[in-house]
Amino acid sequence: MSQPAGPLAGLRVLDLTRVLAGPTCTQMLGDLGAEVIKIERPEAGDDTRGFAPPFWPETKESAYFLGVNRNKKSVTLDMAKPEAQAILHRLLETTDILVENFKVGALAKYGLGWEQLRTKYPRLIYCSITGFGQTGPYAPRPGYDALIQAMGGVMSLTGEPNGSPQKVGIPVADLFAGLYGCIGILAALNHRNATGEGQQIDIGMLDTHVAWLANQGMNYLATGENPPRLGNQHPNISPYQEFPTKDGYIILAVGNDPTFERFCKAFGCEHLLADARFATNPSRVANRDLVTATLTPVMKTRTTAEWVQALEAQKIGCGPINTLKDVFADPHVQARGMTLEMDHGSGAKVKVIANPVKLSATPPTYRSAPPVLGEHTEEVLSGLLGMSAAEIAALREKGVL
Repeated sequence: MSQPAGPLAGLRVLDLTRVLAGPTCTQMLGDLGAEVIKIERPEAGDDTRGFAPPFWPETKESAYFLGVNRNKKSVTLDMAKPEAQAILHRLLETTDILVENFKVGALAKYGLGWEQLRTKYPRLIYCSITGFGQTGPYAPRPGYDALIQAMGGVMSLTGEPNGSPQKVGIPVADLFAGLYGCIGILAALNHRNATGEGQQIDIGMLDTHVAWLANQGMNYLATGENPPRLGNQHPNISPYQEFPTKDGYIILAVGNDPTFERFCKAFGCEHLLADARFATNPSRVANRDLVTATLTPVMKTRTTAEWVQALEAQKIGCGPINTLKDVFADPHVQARGMTLEMDHGSGAKVKVIANPVKLSATPPTYRSAPPVLGEHTEEVLSGLLGMSAAEIAALREKGVL
């Protein structure tokens, strides 16, 4: 593994996370230059190593694991053993950030709880990511993405008006929790730079889920009424939805009245501008079913590609509804470098999705592929802690590693 580079170079992260929310957070820190030491269970490793199929071709790694574990060193330790706990404390002596997603209070039995570490390591930034946070009546409960999407309200907003509630097709509750954790860590680093003081960051997946309810959450707070499911329509703008075309579907995003006027004049609907039900966005929102019924025949007159060309010429927001094959073949996605190939420890090459943060002076770096289980155990124990080959062999014999 090459030396870290990037805005967080020189920082060390002890990664006690697994599955998705925590690893998302620590991969972001790694991409930004931090050295991330990922602690995994001997033989089993992170649960997501077994979240398959699919496995990446020519490897024993799941595609899921590869997605959120690059730029990390994998060290296997059985944390239940005192020798492993002693190793973790030695690592903590030079660690800046600890990230964990154990159940509330679970790390205390290993001597690794926040209250146990805060005095001994006063500069330590300790980020805890759980389903429901460290306090409150639900704190002891386990957190799962679909559960949080259900309890956090997004499922009540997603799906067709007369259909059943739907979760989002990717684990957004996990991903947002990881990203909010990273934001909290960066804020805590700035505070530590100013004061020398570390702190705990308490991230609850349900909290972060409520926080990104955004306009729909505010719609409820303003009215006291539950927003209905609208399928692909926007709750506050119309037309802003999918329409069928001659050969598929397209998203039409008319963000304001001047844009709607431009649409009508360009595509034979100018008569709608004299109709009070179409004249303003609030009127169109109040009559959304009429707007949909009126524009659907119009949108069916051209293919998706023809509409994209025509609408873009009018500077009207639009886009095809892409499959993932379409997404990764898209020339803009390719031009932005949103995938890359890395040399994996198995000898194979693996493709991963790139970091979207574009920094002009200190961009993200891709120093190492997601590690094979325990790939860096000897490197870390010998190189960082100065342990001899005999000491490491003895720990393996005891099942510590």
